[in-house]
Amino acid sequence: MESYGTLLKSTREQKNLDYETVERETTLTRQYLIALEEEDAAAFPGEPYLVGFLRTYAEYLGLESEELIKLYHAKKIQESPVPPGLLERNRPKFLIPLIVVASTLFVVGLGLYLYFGLFKVPQRLAEKAQLAQESTKAHQYTFDGQTQTRRLYKGDQILVPSTNDEDGYIILTIGSTLGSLAVETPAGRQMFDLSEERDLDVDGDGIKDLILYLSDISATDESRGAEVRMLLRDESYSALVASTTQEPDSVEDVAATQKPATVIVRGVQPTQFTLNISFRGPCLLRYQSDGVTDENYYQSGDVLNITATRGNPIRLWISNHNALKIQVVADARTYDLDLGRAGEVMVEEIRWLRDSSGSRLVVLELD
Repeated sequence: MESYGTLLKSTREQKNLDYETVERETTLTRQYLIALEEEDAAAFPGEPYLVGFLRTYAEYLGLESEELIKLYHAKKIQESPVPPGLLERNRPKFLIPLIVVASTLFVVGLGLYLYFGLFKVPQRLAEKAQLAQESTKAHQYTFDGQTQTRRLYKGDQILVPSTNDEDGYIILTIGSTLGSLAVETPAGRQMFDLSEERDLDVDGDGIKDLILYLSDISATDESRGAEVRMLLRDESYSALVASTTQEPDSVEDVAATQKPATVIVRGVQPTQFTLNISFRGPCLLRYQSDGVTDENYYQSGDVLNITATRGNPIRLWISNHNALKIQVVADARTYDLDLGRAGEVMVEEIRWLRDSSGSRLVVLELD
């Protein structure tokens, strides 16, 4: 929409009228004619003068004077400042207290959620108090010969069965769980560092009785105690050593004196085969293959591969058969062996046997 000043000027120019002509024929001075075309309201003594001159000039040019006056009023309204009262919103008196209360409730609710829900502070405090109480309270545990993993604290006692002691037990006392584990035995204090595994002589007779492994201990907080794994060594070790005297001189002797063989492969010539052994628990294992003998104490996750060449056998002495899984790889195939029970001490030999029907790879369980 054009403004009234633009309409006045464009109409005058279309009629080829200059200011002198319009001034002479309307009695309006040149000053007011230019002010009307430029919409300069400040050039007039007052609004009535501007409206009267605008009507006269519009009618002289043949324009609708009332329409131009409406355009003038519209422009005036647009340029007039908005009264301050229209810009300000009347806020309810209760709004600020409501905002304060809502904010307070939100902060309190958030704090309660973080305290009880996310960080679980009361639960952690209770667990810490219980841990502190447990760490200051001495316990007694009886070692029954089975592999055990316990968290021990200062003052705890381990009762190891013994036929040489009047009470029937040898008492091991935890002396310290800060940085290093101190175990008080009749033979003196024994110290263990983190991740250290060592044979332990509990009664000072020169014979190693236990295998002890320290898996966790704090260097700064004695109340956390120490996580210890214990394994009886003497029975397993004795059984393994005793079994080494029973090796037969020939394949015929093996077949005649041992239990029935478990057949793995039939009808092939004696070839190289491999044992893949994965450990799922602690186990003392000795093996003999190709004239090499090796013995070690293995942990969960360890892997051992043994290969027999030129048809030679592999003999295994196992302290805990259920702690390992054995796979035999022969003739480009893999066979799983599932022999023995938890805690069972066994001696096995995997070897080739030949008879009238051919060769077969078997597992012999030795007495």
